[in-house]
Order: sequence, then C-alpha cells, then structure tokens
Amino acid sequence: MGASAPVDVVRPPVRTRLDGAVAVVMLDSPANRNALSLPVVTGLIDAMDTAARDDEVRVVVLVAEGEVFCAGADLTELTEPGEHHPEIWAEAYLALLRSMVRLPKPIVVRIHGEAVAAGLGLVGASDLVISERSAWYGFTETRIGLAPTLAALLTLPRLAPRAAARAYLTGVTIDAGIAEEIGLVSQVVEDEMLDAAVDFAVASLLAGSPGALAATKELLTRPIRTQLDEQGPAMVKLWSELCEAPEAREGIAALLESRLPHWAVPD
Repeated sequence: MGASAPVDVVRPPVRTRLDGAVAVVMLDSPANRNALSLPVVTGLIDAMDTAARDDEVRVVVLVAEGEVFCAGADLTELTEPGEHHPEIWAEAYLALLRSMVRLPKPIVVRIHGEAVAAGLGLVGASDLVISERSAWYGFTETRIGLAPTLAALLTLPRLAPRAAARAYLTGVTIDAGIAEEIGLVSQVVEDEMLDAAVDFAVASLLAGSPGALAATKELLTRPIRTQLDEQGPAMVKLWSELCEAPEAREGIAALLESRLPHWAVPD
C-alpha cells in the first residue's frame, strides 16, 4: 500500500491518448507504484470528465505504467498536514469513483503486477476487469489500522459474501485465479495474452451501439451508484477518522519504516 517515493513533477501522473474511439487513460506514476496521490486522483477525474464530453470516445481503457497497476492510497500524503488532509483525499477519491460508475461509456481496466487497497476501488468502478495471471490483489487496509471504506462500496456488491469477509478482515493477498473465482475480476489470461485480451474486450464493446451500452451500464451500476450516494459521505468521514487515530498512525509509520506495528501480534 502506497510508497515513499515522490511523484515525478516533470510529467503528469495521469495521461490520456486517443486511439480511434478508445480513450486510453494511463496511471503514470511508477516512482510511487502508481499510488493514488491527490494529483493522481484529480488527474483521473479530469480524464473521465473529458471522456464523458467527447462524443467520439466509445470506450475507456484504464492502464498503468511501471511494474504494478496500483499500490493503493499514497500513504506519504496521509502523514503530511494541510491540503493532504485525509478527508480532502477521500472526498476526491469518492468523486473519482462516482465519475467512473456514472460515465455513460464502458471502462475496461488492464491489471498487471498488483492492485491493492484503494486501487481496488478503481477495479470495482470499472466494467470489465482483465487480469494477467501473475497479478495479485489484496484489501490490505487492516494491516495498517485502516478499513476498505469507499472501496468496499464498489467491491462488496460484486463479491461472494464469505470471500469478502475473509479478504477485508484478514488483509491477505490473493492471486488472480482466486480474484476471478470470487468475482473481483472478469477474466484472467496468461501474461503474454493480456494485451490481446484487452483488445478483444474493446472490440466486443465497440460492436455495441453507444446508447445501448450506456443504458446497459446504467442498469448494471445502479446498486453501486446508490451505495456511493447514500453511504459515500459517511465512508469519507470514517476514513478520515481512522487515518487520524493512533492505530493507523502507528500502522502507516510501521509500513513506511518496513517494520511491524506495535499492535500487531507476531507469528
């Protein structure tokens, strides 16, 4: 979860390129393992808003540069004062998740490496999730004194209840095959077939009419949109409270210092 390396200030942490009717949105912050810093979150919001306004765009593909897809929230920001207050980040993160599920165009997400913690909110907000077999996943928040809060609003409706309880409570990481079994991802393919599988998914979506795709996505995402609207603000508040509690402060410090938090019982 997160990282200590700073975001590269020379290039934007989120980039978009148009490939015909496809907007390819890239997380481009490999120095911090594509952790969701506030600039990354706001960059993703801008990318989704731009795609929504562009009538030529029919499908959005979310990808990531570097070795992993997303390492969760940027924990270094949670230890800084001022504009990086946890509630400010959580409000922006909620706005991002809403923009993704409300986008009237399908989102395909390409997963490689790892997707953990808040990064799984992006997975839950996407419509088709294509994963390489060597990727792994984890709701790792309890290991640092936090809870999945907002990410749970998007993933809990998609997961088998017992699998969700195990994943959320224990923080154990799971491989792509198990992630597919419990409903977290749509399809797992061999690593070398990942791009071909994403291309096939995109081609299949482009065979549908824009209006029909928008209507179908609206039907599919209705429960999640209701969850975000009704429970999102409470989850923002809970996230902020947890981040400022002593357990999380110790847990985050321990992770950044590569040690066990004092409240963890060693094996």
